[in-house]
Amino acid sequence: MLYWLFKILLSPILFALFRIRTTNVRNVPFRGPAILAANHQSFCDSFFLPLVMVRRVTYVAKAEYFDSFKTAWFFRAAGQIPIRRGGGPASERALESAREVLRKGQLFAIYPEGTRSPDDRIHKGHTGVARLAIQEGVPVVPVAIIGTSSVQPIGARLMKPFKKVEIRFGEPIELAERFGSRKDDPLSYRQATDEIMFAIVQLSGKQYVDRYASRDKAVLAGPAPQIDFSDKAS
Repeated sequence: MLYWLFKILLSPILFALFRIRTTNVRNVPFRGPAILAANHQSFCDSFFLPLVMVRRVTYVAKAEYFDSFKTAWFFRAAGQIPIRRGGGPASERALESAREVLRKGQLFAIYPEGTRSPDDRIHKGHTGVARLAIQEGVPVVPVAIIGTSSVQPIGARLMKPFKKVEIRFGEPIELAERFGSRKDDPLSYRQATDEIMFAIVQLSGKQYVDRYASRDKAVLAGPAPQIDFSDKAS
């Protein structure tokens, strides 16, 4: 109930303050379960993606947001699922909650990079998205979110108005059809995740880094293997 109240209240404000454009939103199934897999540039990504959707979208959110009373009320009211980024049992519980969302025939959104990109590039994806899609037999819709790093850069408390935000939706990817017979194969999860990230890169036009995203300055200072996906599209 509160989800739709927030959406009703925030939608006219966001549409008035920002130049929001969508491409191929019809690629999102009108009904039935599906996963929206998006790149992650800014905290406000989680506002703009649900904003342009007719259907309700459930996210996983980092558990730290649920530890502070300043933000916990909002994320709980919006029906978000807390996840600890260190992995382990807490992450497994979050994935189980995601499975429940999908089994109810709803939309589940996830950022495969696991955290916001520190440099506006797209980084290597974690395999949880592929595990969910293959084990539950649901399609993955790749999503490119563009412009939100200018709206609210990492560390900024407020959003800068009158910026352009574009959200592009790719064709649904049916992973279960090709990987369903190898549901417990880590290599299958890795291959499927890379396919999803490739689709996001193609939609966004951004550079890909074959390394997990990190805000650790020591890690970012080192050279990163980079992959140019443009040749693969030809």
